[in-house]
Amino acid sequence: MKTIDELLTEGVAGRRVFVRADLNVPLDGTTITDDGRIRAVLPTVAKLAEAGARVVVASHLGRPKGAPDPAFSLAPAAARLGELLGADVAFATDTVGDSARSVVAGLTDGQVAVLENLRFNAGETSKDDAERGAFADRLAELADVYVGDGFGAVHRKHASVFDLPARLPHYAGYLIATEVGVLKKLTTDVERPYAVVLGGAKVSDKLGVIDHLLERADRILIGGGMAYTFLKAQGHEVGSSLLQEDQIPVVQEYLRRAEEKGVEFVLPVDVVVAPAFPDLKTKAPAHPSTVAADAIPAGQMGLDNGPETNKLYASKLADAATVFWNGPMGVFEHPDFADGTRAVAQALLDSSAFTVVGGGDSAAAVRILGFDENAFGHISTGGGASLEYLEGKTLPGLAALED
Repeated sequence: MKTIDELLTEGVAGRRVFVRADLNVPLDGTTITDDGRIRAVLPTVAKLAEAGARVVVASHLGRPKGAPDPAFSLAPAAARLGELLGADVAFATDTVGDSARSVVAGLTDGQVAVLENLRFNAGETSKDDAERGAFADRLAELADVYVGDGFGAVHRKHASVFDLPARLPHYAGYLIATEVGVLKKLTTDVERPYAVVLGGAKVSDKLGVIDHLLERADRILIGGGMAYTFLKAQGHEVGSSLLQEDQIPVVQEYLRRAEEKGVEFVLPVDVVVAPAFPDLKTKAPAHPSTVAADAIPAGQMGLDNGPETNKLYASKLADAATVFWNGPMGVFEHPDFADGTRAVAQALLDSSAFTVVGGGDSAAAVRILGFDENAFGHISTGGGASLEYLEGKTLPGLAALED
């Protein structure tokens, strides 16, 4: 795929460059609680603006139902982008309507505009090719060149991700080029030992990547809510912990295959439990206790890895040459259940391995728990996209950037 450097060599002064970014930031009302995704696209936007392009930034935010919804407005993200750029950023209050056309027409060389949430138009996410294509046609009228830099959305067959690049000269931005380069290090010519840490709530969300990694990883460490389905598959009671009973046969098959292939599966040996899920708003004490992973009492819910598990996981990561981590080890948003996630992050920092934090909640946890992002090898901006890449799937947004 062609990259933004090739575009800059060709020259962008005076040209309208459509940048498909991922500004899908978490909001508390209109307050951005984590601006990592905005900062991730900043190098691409800044470079284009410096080169004299008229930059049109577009993104989705949340899951509005194909119509305007003030709760999902990109206005806060546009304002934050302007703060980071140190320049005024124009904001269009629609996607392809009068405001968008007026704002884009009013840009001068080096100026930046942000369109309103693409998902306010049903054509963005439509499964109907014609409806999606019609929306892409209207977006194409706003630009001369397309730059794909929203890695967190490249696994979606959406109008601005998949259909629009076919209508314009297209290039990969700095973020996508970096993300793909990193993920190749996790799939081809991997330095070993290769350890993978998987957490998060549901084992069903990770089945594809586990299946793929059984052919590639040396060690797979499991935590988070998904660990309890693994523990149940081994015959242990898990109290009122999150459990996907229907996935137990699949998990048992994975454990069998792992043993057959010599892949080490590492599960918690102790867990932190509480009688109920904690209140994440008030952060009220949740009355936690630590129990053996094979002795979770009835009525108790596993919510984090225990201290012995934290030590075990650190030891399993200490000698790794490559580590990929996706998914928290517990309910890290509450102080009573953050130690497991904190321990994994610290183990990655203590390791000499090439470390990749695979986006989503893992990336948020690194920032929320106060770790230096620059100390990790790479922090991905796309959890779902990273996982699908590691599953070996073709990602529509990447395929669309290929020539």
